[in-house]
Amino acid sequence: MDDSAPCCISIIGQNQFGEEAQPSPCPRRRPRISYLSVHLILREGSEMKRIPVFTLLLSASVFGVCLGLNCSSAIAEPERISLWNGKAPAGEGKTVKADAFVTVHRPSKPNGTSMVICPGGGYGFLVMGAEGHGIAKWLNQHGITGIVLQYRLPRGNRFVPLLDAQRAIRLTRSNAAKWDCDPKKVGIIGFSAGGHLASTAATHFDKGKPDDPDPVNRQGCRPDFAILVYPVITMGRKTHGGSRANLLGRATGAETVNYYSNEKQVTAQTPPVFLAHAKDDRLVSADNSRLFYKAMKAHKVRGKYLELPRGGHGLNGYKGPMWDAWQTQSLRWLAAEKLVKRKK
Repeated sequence: MDDSAPCCISIIGQNQFGEEAQPSPCPRRRPRISYLSVHLILREGSEMKRIPVFTLLLSASVFGVCLGLNCSSAIAEPERISLWNGKAPAGEGKTVKADAFVTVHRPSKPNGTSMVICPGGGYGFLVMGAEGHGIAKWLNQHGITGIVLQYRLPRGNRFVPLLDAQRAIRLTRSNAAKWDCDPKKVGIIGFSAGGHLASTAATHFDKGKPDDPDPVNRQGCRPDFAILVYPVITMGRKTHGGSRANLLGRATGAETVNYYSNEKQVTAQTPPVFLAHAKDDRLVSADNSRLFYKAMKAHKVRGKYLELPRGGHGLNGYKGPMWDAWQTQSLRWLAAEKLVKRKK
């Protein structure tokens, strides 16, 4: 403010706790503004007085604005969307009162690529932070739209996670224009048991129903590519026992076990896949990734397997050189697949 001016108008953003929101560079870091206060600044001698004129309750993201922060563009707030509107399929033609959700994280400069994100948790819970919203933010930094999937846990019904993942892929294609996505560049990424779900979606898919009254169901659910990080793949001898128990329960017949052993479901139609696994993972053996990659090569499916020398399950708590390595290598692979721009 000009000290020589007798008065001026001051616009002050406040967060939900009533604290003044401090300016920060846009679009990466911006204050969450919940109140907009307009003050009249009066000069009386050597003192300045701030007189509140009015206050508005608002969310800055609703108006798509950044106040006084020299922003060239604003980032849309993540949008949480119901997949089933409270009436979800349960498999075998049945429906139940239940739902699943996606949270759409849109980048400031989208490149058209999008990814459905499947957090892990052994099919018993969901690691929504580090393996969900944290991944979406990382993808956003590279122009990729991140769609975090809060899928239903099996709880005795093995059908529901895959139904949710397939619906999320269809929904992304159905909203491609709205979300600035290319419907031919919709991928899926999963971690641990979420990697099993992602690999299941990459090997179990259909072309949609063109005459379905629901426009979402008209879309195909085959992902265009997949990234699997320390994934559970098999339901056979090398599986993670907890994930198998939570997904299959007592359904241990050979047909069911083979159906969800995704190394046995790879075909020439399987999309390109990038895998990463630590050699010393004692929770989910790296043999899971090795089995899937071997099947990919047998069917001439494009892809890459990055076997890390250490890091265990979760790669040292989602940080450090091993965590950085899979992210760096996967971005290079995505660039080779022409899904992101290659760094100069």
